[in-house]
Amino acid sequence: QVQLVESGGGLVQAGGSLRLSCTASGRTFWSYIMAWFRQAPGKEREFVARIGRSAGTTYYADSVKGRFTISRDNAKNTVYLQMNSLKPEDTAVYSCNAVDNGRNYWGQGTQVTVSS
Repeated sequence: QVQLVESGGGLVQAGGSLRLSCTASGRTFWSYIMAWFRQAPGKEREFVARIGRSAGTTYYADSVKGRFTISRDNAKNTVYLQMNSLKPEDTAVYSCNAVDNGRNYWGQGTQVTVSS
Protein backbone atom coordinates (compact mmCIF):
# COMPACT_ATOMS: atom_id res chain seq x y z
CA GLN A 1 0.00 0.00 0.00
CA VAL A 2 1.35 3.41 -1.01
CA GLN A 3 0.15 6.53 0.75
CA LEU A 4 0.45 9.92 -0.91
CA VAL A 5 0.20 13.31 0.76
CA GLU A 6 0.05 16.49 -1.30
CA SER A 7 0.81 20.02 -0.15
CA GLY A 8 1.49 23.45 -1.57
CA GLY A 9 -1.86 24.43 -3.02
CA GLY A 10 -3.45 27.80 -2.44
CA LEU A 11 -4.77 31.00 -3.94
CA VAL A 12 -2.61 32.90 -6.41
CA GLN A 13 -3.15 35.66 -8.94
CA ALA A 14 -2.92 35.00 -12.65
CA GLY A 15 0.70 35.02 -13.75
CA GLY A 16 1.90 33.80 -10.38
CA SER A 17 3.60 30.59 -9.34
CA LEU A 18 3.06 27.71 -6.96
CA ARG A 19 4.99 24.56 -6.18
CA LEU A 20 3.11 21.44 -5.24
CA SER A 21 4.71 18.58 -3.34
CA CYS A 22 3.65 14.98 -2.96
CA THR A 23 5.37 12.74 -0.45
CA ALA A 24 4.95 8.99 -0.76
CA SER A 25 5.31 6.16 1.70
CA GLY A 26 7.26 3.06 0.91
CA ARG A 27 10.85 2.01 0.59
CA THR A 28 10.83 1.72 -3.17
CA PHE A 29 9.77 5.21 -4.18
CA TRP A 30 12.48 5.14 -6.83
CA SER A 31 10.48 2.46 -8.67
CA TYR A 32 7.18 4.37 -8.76
CA ILE A 33 6.05 6.17 -11.87
CA MET A 34 4.69 9.44 -10.53
CA ALA A 35 2.17 11.81 -12.06
CA TRP A 36 -0.03 14.78 -11.38
CA PHE A 37 -3.67 15.03 -12.42
CA ARG A 38 -6.22 17.76 -11.88
CA GLN A 39 -9.96 18.07 -11.75
CA ALA A 40 -11.81 21.34 -12.18
CA PRO A 41 -15.39 21.80 -10.97
CA GLY A 42 -17.83 20.10 -13.30
CA LYS A 43 -15.06 18.54 -15.39
CA GLU A 44 -13.42 15.16 -15.60
CA ARG A 45 -10.02 14.52 -14.11
CA GLU A 46 -7.25 15.22 -16.59
CA PHE A 47 -3.59 14.34 -16.88
CA VAL A 48 -1.11 17.12 -16.15
CA ALA A 49 2.40 15.65 -16.03
CA ARG A 50 4.26 12.40 -15.45
CA ILE A 51 7.81 11.50 -14.51
CA GLY A 52 9.37 8.12 -14.95
CA ARG A 53 11.62 6.18 -12.64
CA SER A 54 14.46 7.98 -14.30
CA ALA A 55 13.90 11.64 -13.59
CA GLY A 56 14.97 12.45 -17.12
CA THR A 57 11.75 11.06 -18.59
CA THR A 58 8.91 13.54 -18.34
CA TYR A 59 5.62 14.08 -20.16
CA TYR A 60 3.24 17.01 -20.07
CA ALA A 61 -0.26 17.86 -21.19
CA ASP A 62 -0.20 20.36 -24.02
CA SER A 63 -2.08 22.84 -21.86
CA VAL A 64 0.80 23.10 -19.36
CA LYS A 65 3.89 22.59 -21.53
CA GLY A 66 6.42 25.35 -21.02
CA ARG A 67 4.73 26.52 -17.81
CA PHE A 68 4.81 23.51 -15.47
CA THR A 69 7.78 21.35 -14.49
CA ILE A 70 7.59 17.97 -12.78
CA SER A 71 10.57 16.69 -10.82
CA ARG A 72 11.35 14.13 -8.16
CA ASP A 73 13.72 13.67 -5.25
CA ASN A 74 14.01 9.95 -4.56
CA ALA A 75 15.99 10.59 -1.37
CA LYS A 76 12.97 12.45 0.02
CA ASN A 77 10.27 10.21 -1.51
CA THR A 78 8.82 13.36 -3.02
CA VAL A 79 7.61 14.53 -6.40
CA TYR A 80 7.11 18.20 -7.20
CA LEU A 81 5.09 20.23 -9.65
CA GLN A 82 6.43 23.71 -10.26
CA MET A 83 3.68 25.80 -11.80
CA ASN A 84 4.55 29.13 -13.40
CA SER A 85 2.53 31.66 -15.39
CA LEU A 86 -0.64 30.34 -13.84
CA LYS A 87 -3.95 31.02 -15.54
CA PRO A 88 -7.49 31.02 -14.15
CA GLU A 89 -8.17 27.87 -16.18
CA ASP A 90 -5.52 26.09 -14.10
CA THR A 91 -7.90 26.27 -11.13
CA ALA A 92 -8.55 22.70 -9.96
CA VAL A 93 -7.88 20.11 -7.32
CA TYR A 94 -4.48 18.66 -8.10
CA SER A 95 -3.87 15.05 -7.18
CA CYS A 96 -0.74 13.00 -7.04
CA ASN A 97 -0.69 9.54 -8.61
CA ALA A 98 1.75 6.69 -8.16
CA VAL A 99 1.97 3.53 -10.22
CA ASP A 100 3.70 0.64 -8.50
CA ASN A 101 3.75 -2.81 -10.08
CA GLY A 102 0.65 -1.96 -12.10
CA ARG A 103 -1.32 -0.64 -9.14
CA ASN A 104 -2.55 2.93 -9.02
CA TYR A 105 -2.51 5.00 -5.86
CA TRP A 106 -3.96 8.47 -5.32
CA GLY A 107 -3.53 11.26 -2.84
CA GLN A 108 -6.38 13.31 -1.41
CA GLY A 109 -5.58 16.31 -3.56
CA THR A 110 -4.74 19.95 -2.97
CA GLN A 111 -6.76 22.92 -4.17
CA VAL A 112 -5.19 25.42 -6.53
CA THR A 113 -7.17 28.57 -7.25
CA VAL A 114 -5.96 31.17 -9.74
CA SER A 115 -7.71 34.52 -9.66
CA SER A 116 -7.92 36.79 -12.68
